Amino acid sequence: MAVERKPLFSWVWRAFVQSALVPLVLVESVLIAVYLLTNGAIRDAQVEHLHETALESLDVAVRREARVIDGQLRALISHLQVYRDALAVALQDRRYQPDQLEIARHAVTPSGVFFSLRDEGRAASFYSASTPQAQQDHAKALRLAQVDPLMASIRSANPQVSAIYFNSWDSYNRILPFFMTPEQYPHDMVIPEYNFYYLADAKHNPARREVWTDVYLDPAGLGWMMSAIAPVYRGDFLEGVAGLDLTVGKLLEQISRLNVPWSGYALLVSRDGRILALPPAGEADFGLRELTHYSYDEAVRREQLKPEDFRLDLKPGLQPLARSVVSTASGLDEVLLGGRQQLVAWSEIEQTGWRLLMVMDEDRVFAQTNSLAQRYLNLGYWLIAGLVGFYVVFFALMWLRARRLSHFLADPISGVMAMMRQIGEGNYRPPMQHSSISELEDMAQAVAQTGTHLSASEHERWEAQQHLQVVLEGTTESIWDVDVAQQSMHISGRFIRRFGLPEGRLPLRQFNERIHPQDRERVRQLRERLIEQGGVFDAEYRFADAQGQYAWLLSRGRVIERDERGQALRISGTHMDVSRLKAVEEELRTASAQAQAASQAKSRFLSSMSHELRTPLNAINGFAQLIELECESREGLEQPHGYAREIIVASQHLTSLVDDILDLSSLEYGRQQLQVEAVSVAEMLRSCAELIQPEVQSRRMQLLLEPVASDLYVQADSRRLRQVLLNLLSNALKYNAGGGEVRLGSELSAECVRLWVEDQGAGLTAAQQQQLFQPFQRLGRENSNTPGTGIGLVLCRELALLMGGQVGLRSAPGQGCRFWIELPRVAAPTAIGSEEPVPPLAAARPQLLCVEDHPASLKVVQEALRGLADVRGASTLRLAREYLAQGLPALLLLDIDLPDGSGLELLDELRDRRVPVLVVSAVADERVFSEALARGAVGCLVKPLDLQRLREQVRQQLL
Repeated sequence: MAVERKPLFSWVWRAFVQSALVPLVLVESVLIAVYLLTNGAIRDAQVEHLHETALESLDVAVRREARVIDGQLRALISHLQVYRDALAVALQDRRYQPDQLEIARHAVTPSGVFFSLRDEGRAASFYSASTPQAQQDHAKALRLAQVDPLMASIRSANPQVSAIYFNSWDSYNRILPFFMTPEQYPHDMVIPEYNFYYLADAKHNPARREVWTDVYLDPAGLGWMMSAIAPVYRGDFLEGVAGLDLTVGKLLEQISRLNVPWSGYALLVSRDGRILALPPAGEADFGLRELTHYSYDEAVRREQLKPEDFRLDLKPGLQPLARSVVSTASGLDEVLLGGRQQLVAWSEIEQTGWRLLMVMDEDRVFAQTNSLAQRYLNLGYWLIAGLVGFYVVFFALMWLRARRLSHFLADPISGVMAMMRQIGEGNYRPPMQHSSISELEDMAQAVAQTGTHLSASEHERWEAQQHLQVVLEGTTESIWDVDVAQQSMHISGRFIRRFGLPEGRLPLRQFNERIHPQDRERVRQLRERLIEQGGVFDAEYRFADAQGQYAWLLSRGRVIERDERGQALRISGTHMDVSRLKAVEEELRTASAQAQAASQAKSRFLSSMSHELRTPLNAINGFAQLIELECESREGLEQPHGYAREIIVASQHLTSLVDDILDLSSLEYGRQQLQVEAVSVAEMLRSCAELIQPEVQSRRMQLLLEPVASDLYVQADSRRLRQVLLNLLSNALKYNAGGGEVRLGSELSAECVRLWVEDQGAGLTAAQQQQLFQPFQRLGRENSNTPGTGIGLVLCRELALLMGGQVGLRSAPGQGCRFWIELPRVAAPTAIGSEEPVPPLAAARPQLLCVEDHPASLKVVQEALRGLADVRGASTLRLAREYLAQGLPALLLLDIDLPDGSGLELLDELRDRRVPVLVVSAVADERVFSEALARGAVGCLVKPLDLQRLREQVRQQLL
């Protein structure tokens, strides 16, 4: 970036400005700014105060006048209520006899209209021919003459009332002041169909309250008006509507007398933003003329409301104001109206919901405020002008002073510059330039010393460059440099000797020929990407030496030079031989494969151990159950019965230990596969309580099950969740206080359900809690009489994590423990269908085939199913196929691990032969059981067998 060069005078002048003039200007400016800000703050405060005062005055004025109009309208409503009550009495007073004058002033037209002929100081009467003369209630019409004095009194008491009337359900109209109704009304006019009669019916006015109408054209010829109407009921029957009319002209007179500040004017707006009354002062602003007449022929046929031109939201620029007026009861806004800015304030008239608007010219409102602001502004201008004049003179004097000083400094500085120029040209010892100014003399001496130091530094730089070359040659195979335009590569001498290249600079094509064919295209693409996109070139590839032996190279580089268009011109980088690293990687890969093979061998070992442990346990447990059943059926064998029970308990403990160890191993190697579904919390807790109840009774304890909602479900594997809960319940019973209680329940949160088990034991300290959930950790109870392995809680934690949940506890010394499992909450599953009825058991003894290679296990099955079926045994797949060739059994009990193959092979062969197969295996692997079910097995049992469950499963299949 070029720096602008300036003469010494410019720098001296700048120094004067920066050191003297600018601070002085700043001080003066700060003082004036303080003055202006102070006065500005005072001015703004006064202006703001005047502004707020004006707006408050405007708001108070519009609220005050709105209350005045509201009070007047309330007075009209009071008169209307009195008139309505009088009408209700007159309509029901059938004893009243009209005078002869009232009778004599009524007649009937040829078209069937019953009407009043003369004024006589009474109301006009009109019975429309739309009601046949035979159905007209003339007595009712004459009876209503008794309310004429009240109508006249109301009209004279309130000059705003232009007319007072009553319209009946059968098209009768009585109205004051008097006019010739046949000349104004059509003879067949249906009165309930117009003049807002519907606003009084039960559908639109169930509360039977007084209602104000919008502005409409009076069919009686009184011009534009609005009415207050009230329903007149006889019981639940709407006899008619009483009303008071208020003309727009009188409203305008009322509005014109309002005290609007700042020579403004007021207008009335309806709830939906329609202008009800617009005084002459506002007609020019709104571009409207208030209507005083209209087509009365149209008015008597239908309700004639004010035209759409009188809607505020149709005026350009008034849509925001219209929305504010309609949506808020009171407020203030600024709008462009009549070509000038005006303030509009409004307030609601509570009686009708109308809005009273006051419009004032903003210039008039803020005239005093703007005048004060301009006065302060002019004063500030005078201060700034005086300051500018002073500094013009002062700056001229300082400019002359700076010019003389610059000449005194220029010559010595030029001599020093000459010394520096010579040093730059290589003459590190130029002649000295002396000066009478000590600082310039010191500068000349410093330049001379700089020359001396530069001479010494140049010699050190040359030596450092030689050392750097040695370091680079020791840490890399070579440094390479590619000329993109020439497509050539320059390589250091060591690489040339190592790989037998002909020369240090060679064509890029010749270098690429040494790259292994499998790596050549990839290297070319990486190099092209570097040229086009930039970044870093990082590639590993094989490169051949002069004998054709390949070595692995790690090549790294980047673009170090580009032209003005951004095209790469030069690329530099390094080569490093990584053949030894590649050999180490291959060794690590081989070791990893061996570790994986060892893991698979361990999995096979676990499967084999499961089979070898469960098979003898199955015989021990099975024969013990058979002995127990035999002892129960005979008397005097209590002691053998107890021995058999001890054998069963011990075998079950060993089975549990084997299951826990195998489960833990399966979890560690990721072999568990869960069947996650929606599980009922209530059903799960109930079944766990039933399963653990015998142990609860044997320990003389109590199990309390908290109530649970029937529609509460969690996402889990039902078998594994039951395993976790039974483990927690078993621990609670083992470590509970003697004769204590164990509670089982659930808690509900936003997205999860927490199932908990609580005991009344000794509790756990904080240190003991930290040691939980560790394999084989029993917290010092390893040598106690309480059985256990210390891996149950570890299994619970791992199973909870697999199901998307977590486990934890809450405990304190002496307060027992609460263990919990928390799982995601899900919706209840939808019922799909009902179960098929179970057919009755056939009378003949069914034939079963048990494929089992362990004779003791076969004997257990035969004894357990004695009385249900005849069980035939086969110890190999070959024998099983021979038996099946002779005839199909009613049920096949099939072991998986057999001497001559897997039982899954036989399962595949029987898939299409409709033989039910019940898998009985010592390999407790979920994947094996899932695969067996997928191949057609009807169920799976794990050894050691629960003989009761075996009998139930067989009985279900034989039914």
